[in-house]
Amino acid sequence: MKGFNTEQDHPAAESGNVYDVSDPTKNVDDDGREKRTGTWLTASAHIITAVIGSGVLSLAWAIAQLGWIAGTLILVIFSFITYFTSTMLADCYRAPDPVTGKRNYTYMDVVRSYLGGRKVQLCGVAQYGNLIGITVGYTITASISLVAVGKANCFHKKGHEADCTISNYPYMAVFGIIQIILSQIPNFHKLSFLSLMAAVMSFTYATIGIGLAIATVAGGKVGKTNMTGTVVGVDVTAAQKIWRSFQAVGDIAFAYAYATVLIEIQASFSYQISMESC
Repeated sequence: MKGFNTEQDHPAAESGNVYDVSDPTKNVDDDGREKRTGTWLTASAHIITAVIGSGVLSLAWAIAQLGWIAGTLILVIFSFITYFTSTMLADCYRAPDPVTGKRNYTYMDVVRSYLGGRKVQLCGVAQYGNLIGITVGYTITASISLVAVGKANCFHKKGHEADCTISNYPYMAVFGIIQIILSQIPNFHKLSFLSLMAAVMSFTYATIGIGLAIATVAGGKVGKTNMTGTVVGVDVTAAQKIWRSFQAVGDIAFAYAYATVLIEIQASFSYQISMESC
């Protein structure tokens, strides 16, 4: 049937309504939901925003701990892990058939379709627990960053001997309020403008980080790099080397963590692009 899809779990399908996506007067997709307008550009912006987040800022430190050999190897390993999980999730967008099955709009929907039962509840606990932790972390990090900017301006105006103590709490409150406002955006379909702006900002601060690193090395302010990272007995103790190496691996893993929003990104594609992908 050309342009039709009767997904039985959707209320419209249950009521017997079938939507012809070729009809320009219908502002809905084949599943009865609001017409999707996502493109490869907006999807790329979503992914860039999710991947090039705050996690990339710690990658330089992580590589310094692990060294060029182990650090580069772990980066490549996690990139393949991310690619593998992404391809699996892409195939799980529709279930049970990856082409004609019903759509899964969220990561939780995928777990419900393929695993079901108590596993959905466990997934919810893990996913929302992770979300709360990330939210708290970003709020604290944002307030610390804003305080650092405020202190830098204060020292620049009054000198380094001035008392430039600034409280984090007002910045935490402002950042939290902004997040609450932005969280009212209903879904990824309405988020493309924000992701495009965030993608540009991500490239901007990543470029700034590269520039600062090059300037620091060119200025001779740091020692020579080591193929195995920090040296035990010189830079760190044996215990510090072990714990920092584990932390570095965790930082690299965190920098690649965006799989939980991949389904939402895929669900933002317009109907025509979704069919072409199939």
